[in-house]
Amino acid sequence: MTPYGNIVFFIIIGMLLLPTIILGLREKSAKGYNIYVSIIVLALIFGNSLNGTISLILFTVFQLLLIIAYQKYRLQKNSGTVFVVAVLLSILPLVLVKVLPILGLHHLFGFLGVSYITFKSVQMILETRDGLIKDKISAIELAYFLLFFPTVSSGPIDRWRRFYKDMHAVPSNQDYQKLLLSGINYIFVGFLYKFILAYLIYNYTLIYLPNHTYNYLTPFQGQIAYMYMYSFYLFFDFAGYSAFAVGVSRIMGIQTPINFNRPFSSRNIKDFWNRWHMSLSFWFRDYVYMRFVLWMTKKKWIKNKFIISYIGFFLLFFLMGIWHGLEWHFVVYGLYHALLIISFDKFERWNKKRKLWPKNKWTHAIGVFITFNAVCFGFYIFSGKLF
Repeated sequence: MTPYGNIVFFIIIGMLLLPTIILGLREKSAKGYNIYVSIIVLALIFGNSLNGTISLILFTVFQLLLIIAYQKYRLQKNSGTVFVVAVLLSILPLVLVKVLPILGLHHLFGFLGVSYITFKSVQMILETRDGLIKDKISAIELAYFLLFFPTVSSGPIDRWRRFYKDMHAVPSNQDYQKLLLSGINYIFVGFLYKFILAYLIYNYTLIYLPNHTYNYLTPFQGQIAYMYMYSFYLFFDFAGYSAFAVGVSRIMGIQTPINFNRPFSSRNIKDFWNRWHMSLSFWFRDYVYMRFVLWMTKKKWIKNKFIISYIGFFLLFFLMGIWHGLEWHFVVYGLYHALLIISFDKFERWNKKRKLWPKNKWTHAIGVFITFNAVCFGFYIFSGKLF
């Protein structure tokens, strides 16, 4: 069964979450029952694929053993080599999922959501290394975090310390009512985005573009129309899915972070990445970019802080690009955004000295227009239609 793929999934989820809602309104902890619900829903999602089920179980056991073992080690020692080995082992399954199909081994290993569970696992090891996670973690609670069913297939990517706090909190009746209403609202937003707007855009424009324009558009205009329609489709489809995940999470008492915040109204490319797929972009910012910059600064191999920062941007967006797939258009998409970020950073520093681009409503509107078109061209690259 595909998560949030049809009305049957929502009916099943609604029935399973009724006891959760009753417990929440009566100010009782639903943690134990929600873990039980997660197991049932995961069985429904992965039950139709024996290979996927075995891969998920082996992968989860591997990640649990790795995280718990590193936690025990970290309480005693703090070797950098052991830390690097632990991180590499954690991402190894994800690398195999990306590389094995290139070698012709399409069905050997892999399952829905392997990327998002890997991001959570790596986060656990990194924050354990930093000393931010010190307390002993129950294997069941850790598995619940990694396999939290509302977000298991496509995020948003939650953080352990925030998740742990919500998992153990028992909200008052009034607080739970707010969570419940917020969750239902997000689910209705998801229906509007995914099953109405994304559906209409795909079925009434995107399947005809860029080539089948019935002489209404030239080939070039067909490509331009495809670029914008694909951008809107991508947003409504993914934002709709994320809204479902956030909504169901809130009904379960977990305030999973939102993933989108009006990204097409961004005034520049930095602002865009603070609004688009936020849990992923913040994950890469915190655990790749910031750590790379701090590491390079500490090593002093390059003294210019701007060059370090720009190399960090290239690394960040290159990894984000190949994470989508090992195809050229994903790589170019990542590098394109690195160039946009670096170009804007240079412009921002140039303008800070010369004050030629004032902050007012007109420059804000022009900034939104430029950013929107630059982002849509990026999605055009991402779509693979450009080359």
